Amino acid sequence: MTEPEELGEVRDELPADLDRGFVGAYKFPDNSRRRITGALCFAAGVWAATAALAADSGAVLLNSGVTAGGVLLALFGLYQYAAGRRFAVNENEALVAATADVGFAVGHASAQLGWRGWLSRPTWRVLVYSAEDPPAQRGLVLVDALNGSVLEHWVEDNPETWISTASGPVADAGAETDADYAAAEGQPGSDATTPDGG
Repeated sequence: MTEPEELGEVRDELPADLDRGFVGAYKFPDNSRRRITGALCFAAGVWAATAALAADSGAVLLNSGVTAGGVLLALFGLYQYAAGRRFAVNENEALVAATADVGFAVGHASAQLGWRGWLSRPTWRVLVYSAEDPPAQRGLVLVDALNGSVLEHWVEDNPETWISTASGPVADAGAETDADYAAAEGQPGSDATTPDGG
């Protein structure tokens, strides 16, 4: 069965707003952008509560429910504004701090932003792997994004199954690794033999 000519030209691609194009360094959006949302929520909440309080007692749309909602929205805006503190440490500086803390030479690494505590304090979660090929150790380091201090770290031997990327074709190495892994786990499809010769 032949494929229609127009379908043969279809190619997968990212939407323009998601395609970084791998040009230049990626800048993670700063946490202080939350203050914009906080200011807008606070202003809208104050306006709603004030309008409801100033309305006649017989008003249908502006009542005590709008007043309560406005107060809650204003409080939420204050919380957002307080939590929107600017980074003192970006993701690259967090990677440097994590590398200095784990005690081994780092190869692959990645950083993810998280928040902790009631005031939503920004914290970098940095995953690092040792520089061997394949990596022998891995670690997770939590770095405070406001002052750069290392909060906690965990280091362990790398339990994952990796293929070596330094020698031989990747496809061949992957095939051997998958077969060896299946044999070790006793999965169907492996070439491993059972003790009774089966």
